[in-house]
Amino acid sequence: MDSYQCMICGHVYDPGRGEPSVNIPAGTDFSDLPGGWRCPVCQASPEKFRKA
Repeated sequence: MDSYQCMICGHVYDPGRGEPSVNIPAGTDFSDLPGGWRCPVCQASPEKFRKA
């Protein structure tokens, strides 16, 4: 599974860690994030993320 970085604020979504601050469990691939998910730092949409 690949990590993705927000092109707005630099936050990295690491599927190995998930996103505990918004209840996304470890092991969740970027493509499997729930609809409406946003960057937890700057609220950017997933389209603003690129493979890290």
